[in-house]
Amino acid sequence: MKVAIPDMISNSYFPVAAAVELGFFAKEGLDMELELIFPVNRTLEILRDGDIQFVGGSAHSTPFAFPGWKGGKLIAAQAQNTYWFLILRSDLGAKKGDINAIKGLKIGAAPLVDLGLKRLLVESGLDEARDNIQIVPVPGAFLGDKKNFGVAAAKALEAGLIDGFWANGMGAEVAVRSGAGTMVIDARRGDGPPKALHYTMSALITSDDMIEKHPNAVAAAVRALVKTQQALKADVSLATKVGRKLFPAEEAELIADVVARDLPFYDASISREFVAGMVEFQMHMGLLKEPVAYEDVVATQFSQYWKP
Repeated sequence: MKVAIPDMISNSYFPVAAAVELGFFAKEGLDMELELIFPVNRTLEILRDGDIQFVGGSAHSTPFAFPGWKGGKLIAAQAQNTYWFLILRSDLGAKKGDINAIKGLKIGAAPLVDLGLKRLLVESGLDEARDNIQIVPVPGAFLGDKKNFGVAAAKALEAGLIDGFWANGMGAEVAVRSGAGTMVIDARRGDGPPKALHYTMSALITSDDMIEKHPNAVAAAVRALVKTQQALKADVSLATKVGRKLFPAEEAELIADVVARDLPFYDASISREFVAGMVEFQMHMGLLKEPVAYEDVVATQFSQYWKP
């Protein structure tokens, strides 16, 4: 079986990658291969087409490949809350929480990830056109052997190709440590408008076909993820072990620090409050045409495995 993630050198989908590399899928009887397929819309399309069995990706993106949430389900959370950061050029002197500092700037963001920033701006009283905010692809982010959007964005910021970016914690860490960037919004920890917490989460996603034909394998995948979360909480140095297998040297030595900050959010449960907030966000952003029920989004039969 295969599980694919859209970013490799990242904390966003790290629990899934660690579940493979630390052997937790194998301990649950699953011969699981980790694959990088980017961006997330492509990852989900390949899940829909049956060429992979699981995706560790952004929950809100699922209807891109499964319109109306028909055919795909969330089976567990890798971590709670929207997990993106707004980083701006350090020379701007922007303060943490000051979303107005984005006015007049060019901000890099990945496909479907950019929707979170667009909605955050609206809920913060900003307007892309009026306030001259450009949300653009990061130059070269998906060319060649690039394995992480956030790290590519940090490098583009340092090179002066963009004024800021909206991306994951590893990209944020690289930009801040290099001195090129300042963290302005940490959505996971409540810097943005209150509803931003539930725009999305990092989730484990599978198809209805997989659930119907291989329910025991799906249950095993959820158990493996939860055991991985617990192992990292008990010994975060395991993150470095995984990072040294998967990441370049610089990021491999950073990942344990980034994961350590995420550990309080390592909870596999998917709440009704979260789904209601995400569905509202999806409606605003055109990913859904009409509301859907919690049971349309979450494969509730696996909820028994969310707690360790």
